[in-house]
Amino acid sequence: MVSNKVNSLARRLGPGLITGAADDDPSGIATYSQAGSQFRFGLAWTLLLTTPLMIGIQMLSARIGWVTGEGLGANMAKVCPAWLTRLLIGALVVANTINIAADVGAMAEAVRLLWGGPAVAYIVAFGLISVAGQVYFSYEKTVRILKWLTLALFAYVAVILSVQVPWKQFFLESLAPWRYVPPGVTLPDYASMVVAVLGTTISPYLFFWQAAQEVEDNQRRPDSAALRHHPEYAAEHLTRIKQDTYVGMIFSNLIALCIVVATAITLNEHGVTQIQTAAQAAQALRPVAGDFAFAVFALGIIGTGLLAVPVLAGSAAYAVSEARGWPSGLSHAFNEAKGFYAIIMVAVGLGCVLSAFEVDPMQALLWSAIVNGVISVPIMVVMMWIGLSPDRMGALTISRRHAAFGWVATVAMAVAVLFMLASTGWAWWQG
Repeated sequence: MVSNKVNSLARRLGPGLITGAADDDPSGIATYSQAGSQFRFGLAWTLLLTTPLMIGIQMLSARIGWVTGEGLGANMAKVCPAWLTRLLIGALVVANTINIAADVGAMAEAVRLLWGGPAVAYIVAFGLISVAGQVYFSYEKTVRILKWLTLALFAYVAVILSVQVPWKQFFLESLAPWRYVPPGVTLPDYASMVVAVLGTTISPYLFFWQAAQEVEDNQRRPDSAALRHHPEYAAEHLTRIKQDTYVGMIFSNLIALCIVVATAITLNEHGVTQIQTAAQAAQALRPVAGDFAFAVFALGIIGTGLLAVPVLAGSAAYAVSEARGWPSGLSHAFNEAKGFYAIIMVAVGLGCVLSAFEVDPMQALLWSAIVNGVISVPIMVVMMWIGLSPDRMGALTISRRHAAFGWVATVAMAVAVLFMLASTGWAWWQG
């Protein structure tokens, strides 16, 4: 009986689980590692805050894709001015490309730390693997592989289990972070890291990916369009979306919390407060937490990168192709959606080039997260508009409770971005 229930739940998990796991990519790991090493447990509250907000906004993106039968890019193009759609999607592609560069670089460095060899060769290899997998594998096979890769995140649970966690101190610092701000940390530093964490956890590429995956799933069911507005059919699938998203987002933030806690009680305790990359975090763990923690952390970087890079490149391709009305989707062969696959190739290719040139990884990651945070606000406003619009959603508009969570998430992100810009501007004005 229990086995049947587990199998049933596993079959219902897909877009939400993959989306949540992809959020903990190597660049996200670097951001969480920096948060833990610099602020100890003082930024754990951001992950507790973002969990319900992530669930609300990701359920909205999935619902939009399932109900309208179109991705977020196509919906934006129908309700927004053309210049705004181009601006937001252009910024998304730039941020995704920077993320890909950081992720591929971190994966290559992790392999080099584990087995040696030239990092550039690994960058090229990971780029080719990421592109080839999306071009040559069917949609069904790609989804199966991505679901298996989510298991790589359990590496960070293993790291937590290998060290001793002072849970009392964790709760004290998490619930009253203002009392434990490290000496020498300025308000702009703190604000920028808050926005970076929020921009990493609530990221626009996740909105586009999950909506697009619901569209692809629908296209595999020829009768879905006709049955979509049948009450029982709609209720069943919206429940499936809810379960999938809850599991994916809670899983995502639990893993992020594990990374923050692990780096706080190992790196920060030993005076390591600046982390440039996820691979550096793994290397710094070795002398303070042992070879096992180092190896598991490094292997986790490789596994999560193999999951995240296709999602980053794919979400950029979905967004551009949908907005321009091109054929899009991993269920299409290359000849049927050349523009879609060309964007994947260009995004991964440029990311690999940037990675090979060794741009400052932490600065690139920080700016990418900040760009994500800034553009997420107008994108979330547009999503709320669509979700509440009977013209787009018919009788399946979001509920008042769901709308409340969506607006709270949007306002929280807007406040964080404005606070960061104001504090940074003030610091610059003061010289």
